[in-house]
Amino acid sequence: MEWTLERLNQFVAVAECGSMTQAARRLGRAQSAVSMAMGLLEADLGVALFSRAGRSVQLTPAGSVMLLEARALLHQAQALELRARALAAGQTATLCMALDEALPYPPIARLLRELAQHYPALELTVLNGTAAEVALAVQSQRAQLRFQFDRGVVGGQFAQRSVASVPQMVCVAHDHPLARQSRVSRQALAAQRQLVMCIEGVEELVLSPRVWRSDSFYVLADMVADGLGWAILPRNIIEYGEGISRLTVLHCPELLLPPLAVRMLTLQGAVLDATAQWIQQRMAEVLMPEGQGLFT
Repeated sequence: MEWTLERLNQFVAVAECGSMTQAARRLGRAQSAVSMAMGLLEADLGVALFSRAGRSVQLTPAGSVMLLEARALLHQAQALELRARALAAGQTATLCMALDEALPYPPIARLLRELAQHYPALELTVLNGTAAEVALAVQSQRAQLRFQFDRGVVGGQFAQRSVASVPQMVCVAHDHPLARQSRVSRQALAAQRQLVMCIEGVEELVLSPRVWRSDSFYVLADMVADGLGWAILPRNIIEYGEGISRLTVLHCPELLLPPLAVRMLTLQGAVLDATAQWIQQRMAEVLMPEGQGLFT
């Protein structure tokens, strides 16, 4: 067969316009050239694509099927051209990004939508997990970029860049004894079970002699909602899903909690290409719109 992408494009135009003349006008071609191209395409494929009545044309049953195939081929050809142009311009072909599961998803969703628009040819893999899991993804070179909350010193094999910050808050279940107080003291918190984030090598703030631990902020939030104790959580975790209806934020003037920093980690010595640099910049911007922080 000797059909070409140009003839398939003309075929789609004729099918959509329902007229050789209108299709020729859309394509900037002579009507006779389009009509001849359709005749050659039908001869090459061995099927009648159109039934002709005067100046109007209608797809035959075979033509309707071939229209679907033609559109699919043209779409694939366009994707191939975009990928080739991106690679020729020096853009990376593939990228794997590891994300701390506790990071706020709405800004990340926005970042991914923009990434799809700016780099349509990019083959992207997104890994999610605990802080330890995303660290392992970069260390094993499965992922080139890692975004996570700053949970202490990282190994010498990593280079880190500060990206943004998220507020931390003390919370309990609605029916917890502390929930009825307008403000609480450190002593009152110490009298109740504390639920603490558990990461190897990281010293968390512990006030209570009774402590339960987990390596997941989401698990901690569920434990808090079940009335098992109080915890210090990023605000986005508190507000995620039904959290805002299950948890009460406590006001403790004696406890000043600094914002929880978000950082990007790469392997030491790794050179960031244009795509990775764009992701770093946009991640900072979507997490801190207009420089006011994630929550205003």
